[in-house]
Amino acid sequence: RYAAGAFPFSRFGGACPRWRLHSAFRTPGRIITQIIETPDGGRWFTFARTVERQGQDGYGETHDLAVGLGCELRHAHRLAYAHGLDLDRPEVTPIGPACRLCHRHPCAERAAAPIDRPLAVDDWAKSVSPYPFAAI
Repeated sequence: RYAAGAFPFSRFGGACPRWRLHSAFRTPGRIITQIIETPDGGRWFTFARTVERQGQDGYGETHDLAVGLGCELRHAHRLAYAHGLDLDRPEVTPIGPACRLCHRHPCAERAAAPIDRPLAVDDWAKSVSPYPFAAI
């Protein structure tokens, strides 16, 4: 969990799948960076990597954990992991708090429809999102 009170975490349902924190498992032990933009326009520099979980489960298997850290983009120039990135004109990934609360459309990574929007299914149109929804 981030300790930042300004970061809009979802209390239920997990974080946005567009956040690279989740893809840290594809490159175990390597640090990955990303600049994200939240629905309120806030921009954050984030970095993540996997670490080995201490202990084992009942079957003797170990499991990795993903650890993510970050700060508001305006402070990123102080971090070594941000060196070499264009922080004045960054490549930004828009994310939402969680699929059930997100109004970003279209989103190919969407895992669930928004709880407050009706689905807009059209038999003759194809959508990038598995859950196309109506704009309000």
